[in-house]
Amino acid sequence: MTKISRTFTVDPAPSVVLDYLKDFSHAEEWDPGTEKCIRLDDGPIAVGSRWHNTSKIAGISTELQYELKKLTDTEVVFVGSNDTATSTDTIAVMPSGTGSEITYDADIELKGAAKVATPVIKLVFEKIGNDTEDDMVRVLNGLTTS
Repeated sequence: MTKISRTFTVDPAPSVVLDYLKDFSHAEEWDPGTEKCIRLDDGPIAVGSRWHNTSKIAGISTELQYELKKLTDTEVVFVGSNDTATSTDTIAVMPSGTGSEITYDADIELKGAAKVATPVIKLVFEKIGNDTEDDMVRVLNGLTTS
């Protein structure tokens, strides 16, 4: 398993951040690997809501089905999977001054023959983690001026 974790602060309050992040289709704006993320169901976003995510990582395209597994006043958890991987994205949001402190944990578990790539994937995802943090800070801080 590959685990990537980042903690950073942003200007908007936790309620604003969580309201935005619970819609995983927004990953197109803050996840540098995501090319397209489309919601698969209708109605209010709640535990059980699902998305089809198309990403390109290190030049390799992949598609995962994501589901919102947990939604609270301080945390969202998405689990995406396909035949070769399961990704669990846990985003905790806590008050920090007038803004928010975000801890983003991504756990990627490769399946079957793909497991041999785990050491290389760790290096790739460390870089993606840095880029995701930069993009998420930019996008979330932009919410305060919208």
